[in-house]
Amino acid sequence: MSAGEWYFIYGMPGAGKSTLGKALAEQLELPFFDLDAQIVAQAGVDIPTLFAREGESGFRARERETLRALLMEEKSGGVAALGGGALLNEENRHLVESHGTVLCLRAETDVLQARMTNAAGARPLVAGEDWRERLRALLERRAEHYASFPLQLDTSHLSPEKAAAEARRLLGAFRLRGMGAPYDVRVLPGGLDACGSLMRRRGLNSPVALVSDTHVMPVHGERLRAALEQAGYRVVPVTIPAGEEHKTLPSLESLWSAFLAGGLERGSTVVALGGGVIGDLAGFAAATFMRGIRWVSLPTSLLAMVDASLGGKTGADLPQGKNLIGAFHPPALVLADPETLNTLPEEEVRAGLAEVVKHGILADPALFALCEQGWEAVRQRMAEVIRRGMAVKVGFIERDPYEKGERAALNLGHTVGHAIERASGYRLRHGEAVAIGLVVEAQLAERHGIARKGLAERIAACLRGLGLPERIPAGLDEAAFHAALQVDKKNAGGRVRFALPEDIGAYRVGVALEVDWSEFLAG
Repeated sequence: MSAGEWYFIYGMPGAGKSTLGKALAEQLELPFFDLDAQIVAQAGVDIPTLFAREGESGFRARERETLRALLMEEKSGGVAALGGGALLNEENRHLVESHGTVLCLRAETDVLQARMTNAAGARPLVAGEDWRERLRALLERRAEHYASFPLQLDTSHLSPEKAAAEARRLLGAFRLRGMGAPYDVRVLPGGLDACGSLMRRRGLNSPVALVSDTHVMPVHGERLRAALEQAGYRVVPVTIPAGEEHKTLPSLESLWSAFLAGGLERGSTVVALGGGVIGDLAGFAAATFMRGIRWVSLPTSLLAMVDASLGGKTGADLPQGKNLIGAFHPPALVLADPETLNTLPEEEVRAGLAEVVKHGILADPALFALCEQGWEAVRQRMAEVIRRGMAVKVGFIERDPYEKGERAALNLGHTVGHAIERASGYRLRHGEAVAIGLVVEAQLAERHGIARKGLAERIAACLRGLGLPERIPAGLDEAAFHAALQVDKKNAGGRVRFALPEDIGAYRVGVALEVDWSEFLAG
């Protein structure tokens, strides 16, 4: 993608390109451009008149020039609705695909006919008594062309708002509100190379502290540093030891000291490059340095992309438990580059799928069904998995930004999972511990009549197919497990409170249970 951020809405006549484009642009707070409307404004006559006067070839020539001019003049990007035949020209197609992402809309034929009947007079196609047959013929001729675009959305039975929300998921483009200044979330292959220009668009200032760990910095640090410097930033690299055991106050102190030594001021920027630990620590360091400076999250693990990087929760661990200190300090930008997952060991990616499964259980049965197909199916559709997983969490954050109620559902699997992770001495990965927590908490829900029978086994089978554990390991330190449960930050009134599943796509939050853990800890 170019330095701009372009989203092109294309597809069948009557599929709702202009309507959806306007709604999407409003949700993302981007400018909206209707290519046909621009052509009409420049020509001073409507499109049927242009077709009658200049023929289709003349109209297509105007279309090409208008598109080129738009992309030349509006370098920052936006959302553009294109005419139904605009990308039949290979030059036009190459032009838009080199500048951004195309979302192709479709709809059932009877829906298209009804919409076009309502717009009769504004469309050259809707003329004469045989226009319905001509529409069918046109769709048949262009069927292969429309199907060639990877991103497809059927708008037949969607409201403009629902269609725009689905478009955000398909495009991996979100704008989160409700926690101070809105901020953008983008899924962008090759995004590390575009990071500097995207930061400039959002008014982020130099110097930039590039915070990463000893695993990620050697792999991606130089590439990102070059991209930032090319955009005019002075970069201060800061590397800390990798691992959850380093998500501590001493690590925070080292970050604050490095910020001072690097000359960071209140107008400077912190860039967090890495997994959830780096995002939490660097975000909390940014939240507390000089009473708060702006920061950017560049998650490089699947877990961080679909969960930890979103929502503005930052923090560190204490010896007594995870995330017991922290602050809500949303980033100015979350930029997930799926290509960074290619450098991770397979077991790290598998561990991140625990959060994906959790999101499917909570609010996306189709995502859960995809996960049930197993590791190979998920691996082949990883970009979709990232976008869908992100969309679930974005939805919860938008509805409950400060975790006052519904957002607590995202703790599903984490009450038990955090305790297992802590009691294992962090030998288990976070995602592995959460996977076990999902099964145990589903079992608790079944036993207390909250979940339907068989749900826990269905979740366990899904996790097995992804190569994730489902049982608490034998020999776990029981005292450490109980201690971690008691200091869980979700507790209230001295009682452990759970988010529990009722079914795939249904849940309950704030459930206080008395549990005999001996059976679960028997291994």
